[in-house]
Amino acid sequence: MAFKPFAYCAASVLALTIAGAAQAQDVAPDSAEGDGEAIVVTGVRASIVGAINVRKESVQIVDSIVSEDVGKLPDNNVVEALQRVTGVQVTNRTGGEAAALSIRGLPDALTTLNGRNIFTTTGQSFALQDISANLVNRVDVFKTRAADQIETGLAGQINVETRRPFDFDGFAISGLVRGIYNEQADTYNPNAALLISNRWDTGVGEIGLLVNGSYSRTKFRDQTVTAGALVPFATQTPPAGSGLAPLERIFPGADNVNWTPGLDRGLSTAPGSTLRINGVNVPYYLSRDAVFSSDLYGKRERPSFNVALQWAPNTSSVYTAEVYYAGFRGETFNSLQFSFVDWWGNPGTVGLYDGTNIIKSRTNVADVYGFNSGDFTKSKTDSFVYALNGKWDLGDRGKIVADLAYQTSKVDSSFLAMRTDRVASSISTVFNAGGGIPSYHFSDDSLLTNPAVWNLAQLYDNANRDKGSAITGTLDGYYTWDEGFLRKIKAGVRIDDRKGSSFVRTQDAGAPVGGLNLASFVSRFGAESVFTNKDFYQGRADVPTSWVLPNGSWLYDNADAVRGLYGVKTSDQLALQQVFAINENTIAAYVQADAEVSILGRPLMLQAGVRYVTVDTNYDFFDRYNNGAHTRVSNGSSKWLPAFTARYEITDKLRLRFNYGETLRRPNFTDVNPNYTLTGDLTNVGYGSGTAGTASLKPTTSKNYDVALEWYFDRDSAITATAFRREINGLVVPLTVMETIPNNGIVAGATNRFAITRPVNASDGVLKGIELGLTYFPHYLPKFLDGLGFVGSVTVLDSKQNIPLSDAAGNITGQATSSFFGVSDLSYNATLAYDNGPIGARLSYIWRKEFLAVNEARLFANPIGVWRNPEQSLDLQLTFNVNDRLGITFDAVNLTKSKQQTYYKFEDVGGPDQFNLGTTLLSRTFALGVRYTFK
Repeated sequence: MAFKPFAYCAASVLALTIAGAAQAQDVAPDSAEGDGEAIVVTGVRASIVGAINVRKESVQIVDSIVSEDVGKLPDNNVVEALQRVTGVQVTNRTGGEAAALSIRGLPDALTTLNGRNIFTTTGQSFALQDISANLVNRVDVFKTRAADQIETGLAGQINVETRRPFDFDGFAISGLVRGIYNEQADTYNPNAALLISNRWDTGVGEIGLLVNGSYSRTKFRDQTVTAGALVPFATQTPPAGSGLAPLERIFPGADNVNWTPGLDRGLSTAPGSTLRINGVNVPYYLSRDAVFSSDLYGKRERPSFNVALQWAPNTSSVYTAEVYYAGFRGETFNSLQFSFVDWWGNPGTVGLYDGTNIIKSRTNVADVYGFNSGDFTKSKTDSFVYALNGKWDLGDRGKIVADLAYQTSKVDSSFLAMRTDRVASSISTVFNAGGGIPSYHFSDDSLLTNPAVWNLAQLYDNANRDKGSAITGTLDGYYTWDEGFLRKIKAGVRIDDRKGSSFVRTQDAGAPVGGLNLASFVSRFGAESVFTNKDFYQGRADVPTSWVLPNGSWLYDNADAVRGLYGVKTSDQLALQQVFAINENTIAAYVQADAEVSILGRPLMLQAGVRYVTVDTNYDFFDRYNNGAHTRVSNGSSKWLPAFTARYEITDKLRLRFNYGETLRRPNFTDVNPNYTLTGDLTNVGYGSGTAGTASLKPTTSKNYDVALEWYFDRDSAITATAFRREINGLVVPLTVMETIPNNGIVAGATNRFAITRPVNASDGVLKGIELGLTYFPHYLPKFLDGLGFVGSVTVLDSKQNIPLSDAAGNITGQATSSFFGVSDLSYNATLAYDNGPIGARLSYIWRKEFLAVNEARLFANPIGVWRNPEQSLDLQLTFNVNDRLGITFDAVNLTKSKQQTYYKFEDVGGPDQFNLGTTLLSRTFALGVRYTFK
């Protein structure tokens, strides 16, 4: 349904476009080519035209976001700015902002800053949402790659360009102050930025200095209601010999029970389906094991700055020294209220979905166990990039560029959680009361806020530190010719020495000895030690709206008092333990040639090159479950990566491009770390779960084909169509193996057996699709509508990869097929833009179809895949320019108050109605700001 209004709108706009394009061919005064007169546009329209020109002039297929003015990229962060780029899909909108993106369905884009590879600690990419939009001049999304570009990232490359002093003619200053209102959290949040730049003629040449800083703070609230996983239960009348009571949960693992958790499609949902138990065919129901609500309160701060010093001693050389810093400070307090609904001692009554054995509702399930948990997480990220760059002209024909960069990134995080538990008299629930949202209530919801009924339960206390650094040197040079077949030769080398390490500590504890309820806890430590939330879910679900639990902020500030209560180590006894260290050395070299020939009197531009890369990686692992036992592993790989591009100008306005290139994706350092992360047997299936890395992981490689047709039918209008195909080998997929891990320290759900999921290079896949983009500013509208335009795109994707099937020992027993994770088959964005006189505006709508997000741990009886419902956002940006220097801005995000929802599905089994999972309310935000610019 979401596609219909867009389709009608697109058809209308396309008809208008074709008519307008035909008319534009005959209207000389409006065409820059028609009379040679330069027509200057500014603001929103200039930003859009700038993006068109980047693609038009580039050899590669590039889509861009260009700032409207100094310090004015039209969004809060880089991820949100990119959501309107053709082929980009954005997700993870919790916390009041978009935080993840993919290019044509692939999530691993190479992230670069001014052409330099940047990363966050031990990852292969940078957290782009941490880059303030206020610092950005332009963001380029490279869909294809040339030999002179860094080889990693199957999805493409995202290059963020910051300002430099020689970008301006002289003195420039720009400032921005905004107040952002988060409706769900009912908070007002500051966002400020200041840029100062100048350049001077001196006795030693021209010198320029730029200082640009930004700060933002956001307090947010995320509210989620979730129906638990599916597990089998006996019916109300189990057959004789089964050994089961009415509505008793059927646990796996025993010799007399023949069901296995974690089947791809889960157990059958057909009425009358049976399991063989004690030699008897036993009919079963499928029901949720729990319902729970999460009320998460968060705060994040992002300080950032860049400083650039440029020196041009003469007209043939420029030297640049710059430093960039991005910081993140985050706090979250998750107020979690959890209840089981599956007690078979007093099971109540049930209702089924029609035509299935799936329980839709349970009424008056008595004596149910539940817990509340105050979970507090605090994190701090500091990332620095220091760089020196020199450019030297080789006469009028060539240039040499040398660059040396050093970067560091560190993340410190800590987590502290205290649970309180009780047995409630009864609970009644409907697992989907409408729109995928469950409904539930206890016999007396008011007891949820009574500290006296809650007993202190488990304590969880852990911390992490990840560090990364790299020193990188590059040397590039090129020489050009104006005539003949060969027009340009370019060659270069890149040397990179990267290090990463990770440290952890963990301690858990059961309930305090002797028992203690929450009321006594309050008496001992004061009223501020507990927290009672209010107005949960804001009336948008039929669930309890308030509960009491330990105050996460207080727990963190008084951590040693809490540790003393539980008899565990205090801060003076705690230390982080190193779990891995990695040193990766990369050498890459390339040669590339540009050529031009004439076909039918029109130029055909050719670019061909090859890149050779060799990587040597040394890993040091320290097993924290085996007294820190040290293991060293070395890995190496090398690869030739060819690239070829042809661009044919059929007419001055019509272009055809073809690109072939090969790229690779290196494993994240965390994916090669074999240390375990473990969770106990919390659902009584007989074993816990966990994850670990695989030290022998190899790079994933891809062969990439692109064909594009582009019609630049006016100076500010274009239609683009691109077909592409990615043939990917060595995809990393999860493989689960049962393992015995003694001395693991697990308290909640203590066990020595775990289903451990590791990444393996065991899959190949193909991703193909089509992108259509339209930018259109008609020139025949009435004067008051002059400057009205449309920018939109549609991306259609098709993906398929093989997924290995395995037994409990990890042996591959077969193959299944699946879509790529994170790929929506259809996505589109549509923006109405207006730029006339003092007013600039954009109204944007973004939509993407449902997609497979992850595969769940193989512990339950539901389909294994966790899918996301279709996602959308309607956003508005508005600027009123009081004069050439002063502007007032207004922004609104998520005007339709959309939700983020998940459900279970694998191939043809599952769906959002009967297999609904979680629903999170997404924040709507409004921002009012003032901008001042002088240049």
